[in-house]
Amino acid sequence: MLNKAWFRSGIAILLTFLIIKVFMEINQIFYPIIVIVQSILLPLLLGGFLFYICLPFQKMLEKRKIPRWGSITILMIALVFVIMLFISIVAPLVTDQINNLIRNMPYIQREVQNAVDYALQQRDRLPDNISQKINDSIESISGIVTDMLSNLFGYISSLVSTLFLLILVPFFLIYMLKDHERFIPFIAKPFRGRTKWFVVNLCKDINQTLQAYIQGQVTVSLILGVLLYIGYTFVGLDYALLLALLALVTNMIPFLGPWLAFIPAAIISIIQDPVMFIWVSIITLICQQLEGNVITPNIMGKTLSIHPLTIITVILAAGNLGGFVAILIAVPTYAVIKTIVRNVYTHRQSISSTASRTVEDDPIVDNDLK
Repeated sequence: MLNKAWFRSGIAILLTFLIIKVFMEINQIFYPIIVIVQSILLPLLLGGFLFYICLPFQKMLEKRKIPRWGSITILMIALVFVIMLFISIVAPLVTDQINNLIRNMPYIQREVQNAVDYALQQRDRLPDNISQKINDSIESISGIVTDMLSNLFGYISSLVSTLFLLILVPFFLIYMLKDHERFIPFIAKPFRGRTKWFVVNLCKDINQTLQAYIQGQVTVSLILGVLLYIGYTFVGLDYALLLALLALVTNMIPFLGPWLAFIPAAIISIIQDPVMFIWVSIITLICQQLEGNVITPNIMGKTLSIHPLTIITVILAAGNLGGFVAILIAVPTYAVIKTIVRNVYTHRQSISSTASRTVEDDPIVDNDLK
């Protein structure tokens, strides 16, 4: 039975759950380590994100015979310039739109409440099971809103501490740009023989997966954000820039991101003018068709090859575990895990086939068979 693959897999799964259970029971021992990891994780992730965005430009500069320190200096100056440009041009417009949104929030709440009241009045005409589901949904949404308001101070405190930690991002970015060729050799150094080559190839595949995903998804999100801003501005939608920036961020989430961006745009458009909702829906539909049939296939191709149902499942699980940041990193994390599993499986198959050929070619075995 020990030779059965299903038995070994079952034992591995049980041991994994046992280790997780033990870790949960003694998590107080590791609490200081967890705090340190959580403190470093966000700046490290942002540094890695910026690294993959800057990497093509660094390669382009170095092809023009610019030394490594020169390319890093140019990239850092360019990043500072982009940030200052955003602060001086885009930030005031966004601030004005946010202030207008805050001033109009009582009116928006009133309109939303009227819509909810109207829907509740029509509830008696619905079957009992649908009515119960509506009640459950309303209670769930009310609970979420209450929790968000009660934890508002905690969110502000977390934001302040996060902004303080962002000081570490440039240091991680500079180190990655300077020594990124040394990462894979450093990881593979403890290994020998075929295992070393396996680790090197695995790290290269992971690097390629992350690079293709981040660079492609950022490009797609930027294009969609610009298209939505042009469309919203053309039809005269209120808070067009704010909604387009929100869409730019949420479009980093594959498949579900565009629909998350559509919800606030739909609410604002309905309150502004019911006809505006039709225009916003048309603009969103056109942008989604362009994204699905033109932009993404030409920029990302079949980079991840992940089924939409898998993406939804991963995103929902990540949202329950770690909030919005976890949602943003859920799909690339799954892609990395998928790459690791695929490489391990291929490596095991390679070892098995090599062992089989060795046994078949062994003259002693041939004589025994004869």
